[in-house]
Amino acid sequence: MTTISDLPRRPRGRPAHNGLDYADTKALLIRCGVELLTQYGVSATVIDDVLKRVQVPKGSFYHYFASKDAFVDAAVEAYADYFARKLNSHFQNQELAPLARISAFVDEACAGVERHDFTRGCLVGNLGQEVSCLSPNLRQRLEDIFCDWEHRLEQCLQEAIASGDLDKEADCAALAHVFWIGWEGAVLRARLVRSCGPMKAFLDLFMQALPPA
Repeated sequence: MTTISDLPRRPRGRPAHNGLDYADTKALLIRCGVELLTQYGVSATVIDDVLKRVQVPKGSFYHYFASKDAFVDAAVEAYADYFARKLNSHFQNQELAPLARISAFVDEACAGVERHDFTRGCLVGNLGQEVSCLSPNLRQRLEDIFCDWEHRLEQCLQEAIASGDLDKEADCAALAHVFWIGWEGAVLRARLVRSCGPMKAFLDLFMQALPPA
């Protein structure tokens, strides 16, 4: 997960209209939003906290976002794009066997939550737990994102069938669906107990449940 200190800065000699040397104020706001929403969720994320961390006036925020809901929507889209690229880097990695790609994804996820001391999980999963606070459009968008992730894993499992590592009759769509249901719960439990044990346990169980070729 990108932090504020990792963000790109403006090229030298290019003046910043708002006094910052960051490359793009809107992108900075969105990235800060992803960070806070991933850690605290919608209800506990306050716009004033975003403004303090980014150090821009409230007027600048509302120049880019008409409301907090619009801001959350933008953060969700940024996270969805980021995570889709991450999944592609793992599930389409031709240097690994298809099933090994899933293990590599889990290993990186474990390293990520440990790096952030278990304070951050999955933004989409976190927001899904606040369903009563979400608009119908946002709830549907979160479900669409989960379905997209399922499709990407399904394709990886199809490659496992083609490579002879998975039963040719395996229902890859159903397996991918179950993976993401269980994975979100495993990440939540890992944050609760501050250990990657639940994530690794889920991976072991999922792999054992796959029908062999």
